[in-house]
Amino acid sequence: MSAPLEVNFEANGRLLHLRLARPKANLIDAQMIAALDAALEAPAAAELGGILLDADGPHFSFGASVAEHLPSECRSMLAALHRVIGRLLAAPVPLLIAVRGKCLGAGLEVALAGHLLFVAPDAELGQPEIKLGVFAPAASCLLPELIGVAAATDLLLSGRTISGLEAARLGLAHTVDPDPAAAARRYFEEHLLPKSAASLRYALRAARADFAARVREKLAGVENLYLEELMATRDAIEGLGAFLEKRPPKWEHR
Repeated sequence: MSAPLEVNFEANGRLLHLRLARPKANLIDAQMIAALDAALEAPAAAELGGILLDADGPHFSFGASVAEHLPSECRSMLAALHRVIGRLLAAPVPLLIAVRGKCLGAGLEVALAGHLLFVAPDAELGQPEIKLGVFAPAASCLLPELIGVAAATDLLLSGRTISGLEAARLGLAHTVDPDPAAAARRYFEEHLLPKSAASLRYALRAARADFAARVREKLAGVENLYLEELMATRDAIEGLGAFLEKRPPKWEHR
C-alpha cells in the first residue's frame, strides 16, 4: 500500500509540501495520523518559510475512520489525532491549507488547526459528528476561537456543511479560489518567500501564542468529556454502530 502522505520540499527548501495521498476519501485514520505526526515532528530547517498542506484527488478528506471511534479504539485514536492538532497549532512557520471538495469531520479539524485556509468556492466543509451521536472535540475548541461562539455553535449542533464561499463570509477561509492550492502557492511566493524565515517564526509566535495555548488547554478537558462521559452514553454507541451498519439510528436520548 502506498504511503498515506506525500512529503516534498520545494522552492529550494523554502516550502514543505504535505499532501494527503489516499484519494478519494483521504481518511484521517491511524495511518494518516501517524504520517502527519512524523512529518511535523522533525525540527524545521532554518530556511523553511512555509508549509502547504493539500490533498490528492477531488476531496480534501471525508474525515476520520468511524470504526476507530468505537470504544475499543477511540481513546488511542483521539490521543494521536489531538497530538497532531497540537503540532499543527505549534507549526513554527506559516501553515497554508488548501481545500477542495469535501472537508469533513477530522479532516476539517486538521484544516482548522492551520494558519491560513484557501478553499474552492464549492468546497463542502462541516462537522457532521453530531449526526452520529457524538461531537468533534478539536473543532469544539477551534471553531469558537475562529468564527465566534454563535456561528460555531450552529455548525457543531446542526452538523450542516457550508460552502467555501460561506466559510469566507464567516471569516473561516482566507481566500476563495477555484484552484486553492495554486492560490496558496501564490500567497507563499508573494508574501512569504521574500521574507526572512527567522522573522516569520517570531511574527507567527507573537500572533498565535495565546490562541494556541487556549485551544490546547480547552482540548484536554473536552477530550476527557468525550471519552469519560459521551462514550458512556447509549446513543453515542448506537449512532456509530448505525453508521457502520448503514441504517438509521434509534435514539433513546440517554
